[in-house]
Amino acid sequence: MIFEKHTSPLKGEITVPGDKSISHRAVMFGALAEGTTEVTNFLQGADCLSTISCFRKMGIEIENTPDRILIHGQGLHGLKEPSGFLDTGNSGTTTRLISGILAGQKFPCVLNGDESIQSRPMNRIMKPLSLMGADIVSVRGNGCAPLKINGTLAGKQTLHAVHYLSPVASAQVKSCVLLAGLYADGPTSVTEPALSRNHTELMLSGFGADVRCENATATILPDPKLSAMQIHVPGDISSAAYFIAAALMLPGSEILIRNVGINPTRDGILRAAKQMGADITLLNRKVSGGEPVADLCVKYAPLKGIEIGGALIPALIDELPVIAVLACAAEGTTVIRDAQELKVKESNRIDTVANALKAMGARVQATDDGMIIEGGHPLKGAVIDSHKDHRIAMSFAVASLIAEGKTQITDADCVNISYPGFYETLDCLK
Repeated sequence: MIFEKHTSPLKGEITVPGDKSISHRAVMFGALAEGTTEVTNFLQGADCLSTISCFRKMGIEIENTPDRILIHGQGLHGLKEPSGFLDTGNSGTTTRLISGILAGQKFPCVLNGDESIQSRPMNRIMKPLSLMGADIVSVRGNGCAPLKINGTLAGKQTLHAVHYLSPVASAQVKSCVLLAGLYADGPTSVTEPALSRNHTELMLSGFGADVRCENATATILPDPKLSAMQIHVPGDISSAAYFIAAALMLPGSEILIRNVGINPTRDGILRAAKQMGADITLLNRKVSGGEPVADLCVKYAPLKGIEIGGALIPALIDELPVIAVLACAAEGTTVIRDAQELKVKESNRIDTVANALKAMGARVQATDDGMIIEGGHPLKGAVIDSHKDHRIAMSFAVASLIAEGKTQITDADCVNISYPGFYETLDCLK
């Protein structure tokens, strides 16, 4: 797909699709609840559709219509053994979270996904699940999918309660262990080095689970009765990030993004942008289903380079590619550190982003845990390999707006993983 520099301001009002993390969890937890859970503003991206497909294969009736999703839950112990393997597609969230649920079942199952999933690290969930007594192995012995999960030692016992000290701040690892904890013989806890996104804790509490949180430790009590609920999914701040960055880079721009989730474990993009000098105003704040939501008014503003690291990283890990683009338009140097997790996303996002920015003429140095970007140097059009990574494709579509000449992005349709219609939304602001 070919993109060209945009010379006029971005103007207009948009909404972005429902939050991907929350959409995944609504299907999973709705399937484990008793009764019918109704979900509106569900993200109809490929990753979330993979989650629906997996639970349908385990006997859960799910009605997917343009207006709402209806999940006819069968209770905590109502899943059935699937015929064939569960295909998680490109979705790390599906793969890791569903592993925690499958660890507590009385049937065996195989999880597999696409080429990207087959190279992403799964030892980070296999270790705590094995400590809990689950029989889970990497079929190829490389710590990646496909995974074979025989549940609770072929049904011989329940899982053991543990207090797991996670070496990484990862909502996927934390959620996997907490979900396995639903089937444990006592309270299960996870302590992280820094607090990761907490959608699992909030939503499970809404369904009726006993979840207790203190600082970076979350604890869940076993065998709750989960009851169906109504969920309206807020707009995904990760999707809003591209338009935030675009408006901040193009002089004279002013846009309004409606109904965006601003959960404090996810709002790192707002905090980092404001440190850079961004003009972002939060309007119409409210709480929907336990999640804080607001409209974001974003206006162009001159930006300066900053340091981004430490406890802020988990709150903006998915937004770092577009933040790196934003840093190119800022005066001074931006340093991103403590972001080793970027290496194990859909692509190695440290290398992918650094190489793509260099191709566009940016002054950027990749480091072991991030990158150093010297802003204020003009970008030029280039051929950008997206590596079929949706966040790379969207980030460099934004970069093309300030790059001289034409920018070509390979496999640009990979945005459908998280944001079908992304390019159309961007066009409507031009």
